[in-house]
Amino acid sequence: MNNFKQICFASVFILLCCLSAVAQRKTVSSPDGKITLNIDLSEAIKWSASYQGKEVISPSAISLVVNKEVLGKKPKLLSETKRKIDERINVDVPRKNKVEHNFCNELRLNFKNYAVSFRAYNEGVAYRFETGFKNGIEVNSEELNVNFNKDSQVFFPEEESMISHYERSYVDTALVSLSSSRFCSLPVLVTSAGVRVLITEADLFDYPNMFLSATGGNSLKSKFPPVVLEAEADPGKPDRNERIVKEAGYIAKISGSRTLPWRVFTMTPDDRVLAESDMVFKLSRPVAIDTKWIKPGKVAWDWWNANNIYGVDFAAGINTATYKYYIDFAAKYGLEYIILDEGWSKTTTDLTEPNPDLNLQELINYGKSKGVGVILWMLWKPLDENMDVLLDKFAQWGAKGIKVDFMQRADQYMVNYYERVAKECAKRHLLVDFHGAFKPAGLHRAYPNFMSNEGVKGAENNKWSKLVTPDHNLMLPFIRQVAGPVDYTPGAMNNANKISFREIFDNPMSMGTRCHQFAMYVVYESPLQMLADNPTHYYKEAESAEFISRIPAVWDETKVLDAKVGEYILVARKKASKWYVGAMTDWTARTMTLDCSFLPRGNYRIEIMQDGINAERNGNDYKKMVQKITNGTKLNLKLASGGGWAAIIEKAD
Repeated sequence: MNNFKQICFASVFILLCCLSAVAQRKTVSSPDGKITLNIDLSEAIKWSASYQGKEVISPSAISLVVNKEVLGKKPKLLSETKRKIDERINVDVPRKNKVEHNFCNELRLNFKNYAVSFRAYNEGVAYRFETGFKNGIEVNSEELNVNFNKDSQVFFPEEESMISHYERSYVDTALVSLSSSRFCSLPVLVTSAGVRVLITEADLFDYPNMFLSATGGNSLKSKFPPVVLEAEADPGKPDRNERIVKEAGYIAKISGSRTLPWRVFTMTPDDRVLAESDMVFKLSRPVAIDTKWIKPGKVAWDWWNANNIYGVDFAAGINTATYKYYIDFAAKYGLEYIILDEGWSKTTTDLTEPNPDLNLQELINYGKSKGVGVILWMLWKPLDENMDVLLDKFAQWGAKGIKVDFMQRADQYMVNYYERVAKECAKRHLLVDFHGAFKPAGLHRAYPNFMSNEGVKGAENNKWSKLVTPDHNLMLPFIRQVAGPVDYTPGAMNNANKISFREIFDNPMSMGTRCHQFAMYVVYESPLQMLADNPTHYYKEAESAEFISRIPAVWDETKVLDAKVGEYILVARKKASKWYVGAMTDWTARTMTLDCSFLPRGNYRIEIMQDGINAERNGNDYKKMVQKITNGTKLNLKLASGGGWAAIIEKAD
């Protein structure tokens, strides 16, 4: 009898242990069932993710240290809730689609004083912490150790400091080859078990940016800039660079009860899905302003071409006559804006008075008479010190927006600065373009007047380096652009191959062909899209200028038809009744196929810009063609080395 009791007790004990172990494991899957997110709540909160049964992200610990208390250590689950999210979001300034489908399954786990929410989309997974304290708190750190399968590869946007313009090249290497001293900004792209994992963040407000450090193994771990307590001007460039003098022992001071940023992991073996993904937008908070006044468009930009116009009867430079020339050019080609970059103000630190060599009010009025708005460049610090007065003045002058530059930091104060600029500009119906900036992380959904964002090694680097190659250009749609709008500033009219390219600051050129530049206007997403080259060049290349000027800056629908990270991409986008197609390749010449089955039935006229027969020798060479097609047509696209292909499709009469 005693033996029987012992056996029963042991059986019950084993059963309870098994039930307890099961209770510590939670699962949530994507609506299509391909992605499964597993959560273990034993000694710590650990999660892993698999794609079609294959583990892509191995068990990875997460925690949040608040007032020196570790949230996530030996977690005790109080309750959980599950829900299916299936909503259509109307997008005010659509970079990809006029309507986004927010479709996922969510699991929320509630603990004492905090919760963690996990979401599984068909295109990836995300999680975030939520705090529930009564009083304000200090966040000492947030831990993420994300572990991948062995032999994982990474496109690593390495940083030397968290004080940066975040304009990086992507180091394509084995993850395990990176030492623990190396770290990167976001987004970063890892390939694990044959699946692409794009890591970034969303709904970033009142909290620092996340960076990721290598570990010397197959993992990456989080890194954050501390709160800045004291900064001083850098003697080398005191008007625009800072040195951090004193930092706090915590990364943020926040309200005790709030959500933290989403940690976003786009997961797909299909590079087309990666380039189409808009998880950052879907995970960020809804629009916070009136948007009826916002007008996306294209911009004639002065700085890249150094105001180096010619064939005119006045001295080119930062003066009234030169900018009237830009306005006339913009009006001729239907561009909505011009930018007055550095030099329009009396000094870079005094934004209250224009440069005496130009009549700013006359220019703004002249632009208004021609239907062209004026956007003003400025350094972030002078604006920060006198924001209300300056923005009131810009609005009173009749400016349509501002371009804010040289922020370089990514700490909590600077994140709040971005929101403050966007919010205060919205009150005055001013657009915003951020340069010298970290990547987008959700602000563009809450404040759609935040139109575009640098944080990319773009065309301006052609002025002084050989780093912006077609290979580099073919990484951007799959990495940086997944986070949000990208102000690459395309439109170069002097196009060169590897041998011919030269760095010329005042008369720059691009690497790759003219059609490579054409295609950027379809492939790259920026609701404030630049025409970076000299208006004189555009006048001399009127056919090119006319074609570019007809490509929209926002879209109703996007389809990535063919793609491979770093090598090629073929994109079709719809605006109203027309379709626009762009194809780009790296330094490898290739033939691609455009299957027109995405078109509705009917007859269409397609206007094509394709690489000329001599484009590999002279990048300026292109050929224009017009023909009839239907949705049954398949076109062979021949792209030269560093080449491109672009087309406008409309219903035939």
